[in-house]
Amino acid sequence: MMVFSLVGLNSINGQTVNGVPIPEIDAEFIEILGTQKLLKNVVTISIDFGQRVKAFGGMKQIMIKDSEGKNVEFNSMIDALNFFSSNGYKFEQAYAVTIGNQHVYHYLLSKQK
Repeated sequence: MMVFSLVGLNSINGQTVNGVPIPEIDAEFIEILGTQKLLKNVVTISIDFGQRVKAFGGMKQIMIKDSEGKNVEFNSMIDALNFFSSNGYKFEQAYAVTIGNQHVYHYLLSKQK
């Protein structure tokens, strides 16, 4: 779910990664990376679907954006997983990496056929 709580209504309305609508990503597998914001109970998700990323401004190119160009936030990784499930993706595996006090969650998903 996004910060406003009705993800079902918003899952198809304008979320993009690098200008590509989520349901139109042309990749069999994607990896979602989630980082929790300090002192907040939300995660920010970035997406790797094999897209070309420029050296400068690279993070902007892998973040999920809403129809107004703002970063989409989720309540948890499960919230993000449910969002991607509603957009045609299936969970494959997950792992977490901790650097300092920052947890980065990696979820591998495949496109449902």
